[in-house]
Amino acid sequence: MTSSRQLVSGVPDARPHLGEPLALDLLNTRWIDAEGPQDLLTDLAGLRRWLADNDLSVAVDAAMLRAVVATREAILHTVRGGSADELNRVLDHGRIRRVLTPDGPVAEPDVRQAEWFPAWLAAENLLELLAAAPDRIKQCAHPNCVLWFHDTSKNGARRWHSMATCGNRAKATRHYAKKTHPDE
Repeated sequence: MTSSRQLVSGVPDARPHLGEPLALDLLNTRWIDAEGPQDLLTDLAGLRRWLADNDLSVAVDAAMLRAVVATREAILHTVRGGSADELNRVLDHGRIRRVLTPDGPVAEPDVRQAEWFPAWLAAENLLELLAAAPDRIKQCAHPNCVLWFHDTSKNGARRWHSMATCGNRAKATRHYAKKTHPDE
């Protein structure tokens, strides 16, 4: 069994939050750590890392990297309430093709240009998330965090991408403020 944090093509997975649906995991290829802003998708090795984390086994090239980065921007623009034009341009690269197999009906992605396949899958995933529960797509509430998550909590009130990191930081900040300024 291999860990999702093992090396892929010599690139360790340093991202602080994995396991979100594909569209949000693509957004989470940018994060902030102690060294400042980070971006996994600056080169082909980072793209391979992201693809491996999401069990996508495809040949990569510079055109695919550009498509994935453009899609990340389109998804970000869409979840922040902007126009869907960019996302729709990504979606124009493919469609869901329904076929009947001996095992029954199957819905398959049909993407004309291979370099758009992972990008299109991420855009399609965002449509699924928006159709199911758009209010469950959230950005971490910590002011210094740029990560996104799909809120699967029972009441939909989750605020942090991780309680262990951002949630505890916020609690510690509030506790410190109470101790140093008890009258406020």
